[in-house]
This record gives sequence, structure tokens and C-alpha cells, in this order.
Amino acid sequence: MAIREVIRIDEEKCDGCGECVPSCAEGALAIVNGKARLVSEVYCDGLGACLGHCPQGAISVEKRDASDFDEVQVHAHLARLKTAKGAAPSLAVVEPPHHQCPGSMSRSLGLRPGVQTGVSAPSGPATRSELTNWPVQLMLLSPGAPYLRHADILLVADCVPFAYPDFHRRFLRGKPVIIGCPKLDQVQLYARKLTEIVRLAEPRSLTVLHMEVPCCSGLTKLAEYTLAEAGSGLALEDVTISVQGEVLAEETIPVA
Repeated sequence: MAIREVIRIDEEKCDGCGECVPSCAEGALAIVNGKARLVSEVYCDGLGACLGHCPQGAISVEKRDASDFDEVQVHAHLARLKTAKGAAPSLAVVEPPHHQCPGSMSRSLGLRPGVQTGVSAPSGPATRSELTNWPVQLMLLSPGAPYLRHADILLVADCVPFAYPDFHRRFLRGKPVIIGCPKLDQVQLYARKLTEIVRLAEPRSLTVLHMEVPCCSGLTKLAEYTLAEAGSGLALEDVTISVQGEVLAEETIPVA
């Protein structure tokens, strides 16, 4: 037991809609007797991926005495959920898992045959996706996802893949990607989760791709904070993309 951040559910506000359930990659939430419940403290990493998915604002993060987050138990729990997926649950305990969206489950899509990590594709038009991981949204990612371990991670502003036409071939090939928006999303939650990812994954490199607009540079500041907070010795690779879809700058930023 230790004082740490764990989610808190306000039962008076919760209407049991279940929108929070698929947002938790660790399976820490379930609908029980018409209300969202924390299945177990050991499954909750406290990073709050579920916060923005509650239309009633019934979920918050609080610091309190709680059991330590246990990644081993999380994997075992998720395996049990997967095994029991086709079984009919007891409605007196847990409602049917119609909110368990498969799109929120962590999975590696694998490298295409012959792809080497960090090597750009040959010249010519891109013919297929280079995406190797799912999900890609930072708030949906599990910090312990195996595809992040010792990888060359891309942290990408939401708009970049739309603005830069050669994104898949030039940047994404052979790398896991994490996307987010520093203007529209909750940066404090981003900081906690990204720091946990860096601590657990110990990546080979971290590259930020962001737009030239001022607010988007917040993603670079977030990455700098994360590397420093996690005690990583990595330097940050920073790439700026123009709204016309051009690479404006590429630089290496040392992180103290």
C-alpha cells in the first residue's frame, strides 16, 4: 500500500452509460449494478485515460492510500476477460460487455516483411499503411504495451499526418506512434502518462512531430518535461511541420 493517484467514481453522477469502460486499457472499470465501478486498485494506473470519456463528469483522480499498480496482474486480468468474452455474465454482478470496444485494446500490428526499424522506405508513392500499433491516442495507450519497449517512439500532434503527405513513409515506418493535441486535451494527464511510458518502455529515442502554430509547440515542452521527469538520458528529436505540409525544422534538443 502507498499514497498514489487512483480514480474515484461519484456514484450520484454516474448514470451507468459505460462510456468509460473501453477507455481503460487495463480493464480496471466495469458496469456493476448499473454503476461504473473500479474492479480493483491494482488494475488502475491512476493516469486517468477514462476521465474525458465520462459525459457526466463522474470520474476524477485522487491521491489516497491504495494498493500498488500491478502490471502482471493486469495482463492476467485482461487474459481472463478475453477468455470469458463469449460467456454470458451474471447480470446481478456485471452487465453485458457491449461497451467493451475492441478498438481500445492494446495490440501490435507488426512490422511489414523486410522493414527495418528507423529505416525510411524507398522513394515512390506510399501504397499501404506503416502503422504498427493500436490504439494510437495517448489517453488510450497502456504504458506497459510491449510494442513501446526499447522502441523509437513518435509523439505526433493530431494534425501532422493530415498536413504532411509523406508521413507514413518518411516518419512512421518501423516506429510505434502516439498522438495527441496539447491545446484540446488535458496536458497534466498527458504528462503523467507519457512519463510512465518512458519509465516503463525505456525507448531508444523519442521524436516529436508538431505543427508550426504556437500552441502545438506545447507537445515539445511536454516531451522535454517527460524525459526529465522520467530520468531518461535521451535527447529529444523535434520536427516542425508547416500548415502547407513542409518540414520547416529538425533539431536535437538535449534534455537536462
